[in-house]
Amino acid sequence: MFQPAITGHGVFTPSQIITNDELVVAFNAYADRWNADHADDIAAGTLEPKAHSSSEFIVNASGIEQRYVLDKSGVLDPARMYPSLPARDDEAPSHMAEMAQDACKTALDMAGVDAADIDLVICAASNHERAYPAVAIEIQKLMGCGGFAFDMNVACSSATFGIQAAADMIRTGSVRRALVVCPEICSAHLEWRDRDCHFIFGDVCTAVVLERTEDAKGARFDVLSTRCATEYSNNIRNNDGFLRRTHDQMEDRRDMQFMQNGRKVFKEVLPMVSQHISDHMADQGWQADDLKRLWLHQANKTMNDFIGKKVLGRVPEDGEQPNILQDYANTSSAGSIIAFSKHSGDLQPGDKGVICSFGAGYSVGSVLVERA
Repeated sequence: MFQPAITGHGVFTPSQIITNDELVVAFNAYADRWNADHADDIAAGTLEPKAHSSSEFIVNASGIEQRYVLDKSGVLDPARMYPSLPARDDEAPSHMAEMAQDACKTALDMAGVDAADIDLVICAASNHERAYPAVAIEIQKLMGCGGFAFDMNVACSSATFGIQAAADMIRTGSVRRALVVCPEICSAHLEWRDRDCHFIFGDVCTAVVLERTEDAKGARFDVLSTRCATEYSNNIRNNDGFLRRTHDQMEDRRDMQFMQNGRKVFKEVLPMVSQHISDHMADQGWQADDLKRLWLHQANKTMNDFIGKKVLGRVPEDGEQPNILQDYANTSSAGSIIAFSKHSGDLQPGDKGVICSFGAGYSVGSVLVERA
């Protein structure tokens, strides 16, 4: 058996930013147009008018202040309200693979590893640009990696599930080095016309290199243990599958976009995640005081604060449970890896931390790491 370690990581951040104020202006203009178009039904009491959003509402509901996106103009067009990302020619790189190249190069450079020495690529994301060929195989070819590649989708938990799969293969010796890549174009599956969720998501791509500790060339995080769990629920759902599409559904995209029952998610997911982390740590012989850092899925500040307090048994101190969603918003599977990438460089040998992601499924994955 071999000991796997994270030896490199990278984040691709799109250049375009949508602030809460900009988003609110666009949403409210859309709501006004919709209310005007349905004025008779609203007056008759058969339809409820669409309420305005506000920056205060967004921050209070989520802690989000802005988000990065691949296309700003389409999202902020009140007559459109979704990104303009034209389909590319079959011979051109896909949007996801193009994002991945930047994050992968950063991760490989940090690890001091040539792409040709990678023998496993996992593209782990909540929404893939196409059914097949696998985006992971395209990334493998563009980067010049060896071995094999496959796509994985466990929604917001995809990164930690991908890390477990890669770490297990390294442990058993079936692969030597792996790339786990999370290109998330969340703006394309968000319903920007729904006040309850129009602010939630942003776009990003992350990548991590995992390899045997004996091959590591510099500082690393040893992956001491991984654990995944799932429990079926409809409370977070996206029906955008080709078998579900009809002409009427394509005209009204609501059934094809992100949907969630937020109150049930809070009630059911928070105890599930808190217990999952605590049990995983206990089985590894870790106490709460052993933890230096919690890198949690970046869905909602209130959720993360709750989990951090439950796991640590107290309110987390500054830096112990870093949030990045105020800048990136929810980036699905990539969120915990962004937090890890941006808030791990200060840790010293022997410091312990937990990478944890959770979301639709329900699903939850945790990775116990130690700086070496």
